[in-house]
Amino acid sequence: MFPPARVVTLGRMTRTLVRGGHVLTMDPALGDLPAGDVLIEDGVIAAVAPSLPVTDAEVVDATGHLVLPGLVDTHRHTWQSLVRGICGDWTLGDYYFGIRLAISPAYTADDVRLGNRLGALDALNAGVTTLLDFSHCNNTPDHSDAAVLGLQDAHVRAAFCYGFFESSPEATRFGEHSARLADYHRIADTYFPSDDGLLTLGVSLSELFGLPWDRTVAELAAARERRALIVNHTGCVWGSVLTGGITELDALGLLGPDMVHVHCNTLGDAEWEALARSGGKVSISVETELNMGMGRPAFGRCRRHGLAPTLSADVISLNSGDLWHELRFGLGLTRWEETEAVNLANAMPEAVTTTAREALAWSTVNAADALGLGHRIGSLTPGKRADLQLVGGGAVEQHPRIDPYATLVFQTTAADVRTVLVDGRVVKRDGVLTGVDLPRLTAEADTAAETILGRVRDARRALPGTPPGAFEALEPIARGFHDEAVRAAKAGR
Repeated sequence: MFPPARVVTLGRMTRTLVRGGHVLTMDPALGDLPAGDVLIEDGVIAAVAPSLPVTDAEVVDATGHLVLPGLVDTHRHTWQSLVRGICGDWTLGDYYFGIRLAISPAYTADDVRLGNRLGALDALNAGVTTLLDFSHCNNTPDHSDAAVLGLQDAHVRAAFCYGFFESSPEATRFGEHSARLADYHRIADTYFPSDDGLLTLGVSLSELFGLPWDRTVAELAAARERRALIVNHTGCVWGSVLTGGITELDALGLLGPDMVHVHCNTLGDAEWEALARSGGKVSISVETELNMGMGRPAFGRCRRHGLAPTLSADVISLNSGDLWHELRFGLGLTRWEETEAVNLANAMPEAVTTTAREALAWSTVNAADALGLGHRIGSLTPGKRADLQLVGGGAVEQHPRIDPYATLVFQTTAADVRTVLVDGRVVKRDGVLTGVDLPRLTAEADTAAETILGRVRDARRALPGTPPGAFEALEPIARGFHDEAVRAAKAGR
């Protein structure tokens, strides 16, 4: 297994002044400063004001830029960055059989580490400073270590959510489910002695009704023993009990505010009411859901049930790692959904009901709260950690900048993210990732992808390799696990 990463104290100035930018704090009490300064001391936002008379700090010139919090992604399979775009014409069934059961087993531990580093740097390059890393390529304990180390290599903030999913059900290299639980505890002891570092601990549940119910309960218990964040794929397979379980979890008192429910497309009103009662969070993967046949993204349902939406890039094997895309698509879809009834009544809306600023909150304050990090990140509030970005510069799409929120949501790309700080440390400066040999990294990624796909071919696996009636074939097994959960719920255990 990989050894724990060495803790290195980096020599840097203790004070940084981000000077002269248009500061969008995302803090209602502070508001926006058309010209303002942000002072950072030892990685913490110390002050935000129109002008700070500081002379003993490193200065980051933000003139002509928007200064705002780093974006927060509430669900990303970061390891899949090594097969970027392979799912461009795949359904969800294709993804399950092609990525989860064919490509994932072909990953070595080194591939996972490289994929997580590449994917995290991709996020940082686009101003995404925090990820919920849904890590379900833990094929061996070495893979588990590698996943954590890849995130550490990139200096990204992340909730590392340990996945118990078995990618090789007929030829496991891990062993029994209990061995996975033990490995999760080993990872927690090795890398997460406290909850105040850049990486915090989480659990990615196996698909509900994809395995016996007592194992799902055991995964939840393991997570809560460590007070870990919990994330699960919820309600995204139509006509199947797979990824269901909200009713049964609710009956057993197993839902909670520590859970992020991803997708939620198929849920009915009773299930939404259960999520709302529990204080659960919702992550919407707009591009994945629209392209892979999961149905209407759940913005409207969130609104009706009082839940704050958040966004995810999800599968980098399909989508860009750039949350600006998700914001743009998400706001457009939300506005369409909000005006559809008006259009069908042969009329036009008089006003939009969701603003660009409200959309930006999906990936800042809402998302930070969903990860249990709202006290540390998500807004430029003194006392919070200094995760922020400078957007702007000379790009044509950034001029003129009449409405800063409209510019961000509708005009911005990763190339417009000029400087990024995580915990007060500059990880991208003047459009270039710092401390990264990008030609070498991308060459390593290209070679790794070719080798991974070669292993898939050597194993005589066609891609995507989806059997006819893919989910239907799984349904009898899932139904059995579902019935077990129903019996448990009725018995109150």
